[in-house]
Order: sequence, then structure tokens, then C-alpha cells
Amino acid sequence: MFYDCYTALCQARGISRSRAAQEMGLSNSTVTKWKNTGATPSGETLARVSAYFGVPVGELLGEAVPSVQEERKLPEGAVPFDPALTAPLLGTVRAGLPMYAEENIEGYIPITRKDGARYFWLRVRGDSMNAVGISENDEILVREQPEVENGQLAVVMVNGDEATVKYFRQEGSLVVLTPKSFNPVHQPQIYDLKRVQVRVVGLVVECRKVF
Repeated sequence: MFYDCYTALCQARGISRSRAAQEMGLSNSTVTKWKNTGATPSGETLARVSAYFGVPVGELLGEAVPSVQEERKLPEGAVPFDPALTAPLLGTVRAGLPMYAEENIEGYIPITRKDGARYFWLRVRGDSMNAVGISENDEILVREQPEVENGQLAVVMVNGDEATVKYFRQEGSLVVLTPKSFNPVHQPQIYDLKRVQVRVVGLVVECRKVF
């Protein structure tokens, strides 16, 4: 039963079922439903749990692991899809709402990074970074981290508003967020940390073009 597997994974990680659910953007009532009814989650939720714990979906469902011989039946040049190597696509990142809440997650996109860091994809809005090839509706891969070095491209939240993508620089209590755009309306933004809350959400490591 899925709930038993979920419980075992939580115990192995040393985390409570409710906390794991919260970090995946799932409600406690959802976990209670798994327990009381033996229900199996939807495909999207299965992918989310699979990515969170780093285990194949089949293992969550109690299916046998394919043998090496079966894996070799893949077409030449193809590799097995590993749901653990995915990251959620977030439509928005806002203060006051858990980053991985269900209303934020629009789907899951494969990634190739295996460094153990936590990643998420974010859909770009606007043209403030089009001079470096990041256009409206492109999807950027972000490594979640609270700090970046000066001059790095980061996802930043100012005063709890929706996150923005800019080059980050801090000198003392002053933070400068710099766009790179062909549109002259976008100019550097300077903030005094003594007056305005500026929080780094993560480092931009990849851009995925969407046509």
C-alpha cells in the first residue's frame, strides 16, 4: 500500500509524515486520506513524492524493480526515465505561501544535476533579462540557496512581493538588482536593507527556451 511505503520513507529520512507533506506542498488531509482509504495518489502527486524521496514511482507502488535484461530492451541511445531527477515548475514564488504549495506547482521537468541540492524551475515573466537570452515564458532552473556571490544571476524577493530575476550585488547594507534588457524602461534597482527586506531565493543555473 502506498501509505505504508510513504511512512517507511519518512522514517528512513527521520522526518514526520506531516512535515514531508508540507515540504512537498501537500495537505495533512491528503496524507490522512492515504491512511484511511488506502488511496493511491494521482500521477502528478506520485511524481512529486518520487522526486522528493529520490525513489522510482514503481517502488512507491510496490512494483518489482526491472531486471538489467529488461532495461536493455530500451531503444539504442535511450536512457530510462528517472522521476527522481525532476524539479517542480513553479508558476510563482511569493512570500507567505510555501514555495512548493500545490497552487504554485504547474508540473515537473527533468534535470541532469545530481549534486543533492534542491532545485526548482520558474517561468519568466517580462523582458527585463532578454539581453542575456532569457525571454518571456522561458523556464529557468534555480538552485535553492539563501545567498549568492556578487555578480551572479539570482531569483530575489523584495518586500515579500513576487520573485524577480536580476543580477545581484550587495555592498554593506545596499543591494543592487541589475536587469539586462534591450528595453530601456528596465533600470538597476537599489535597496537599503535597513528599510527594505531583500531575500535571495536561489541561484539561476540554467535556462530552458520555450517556443
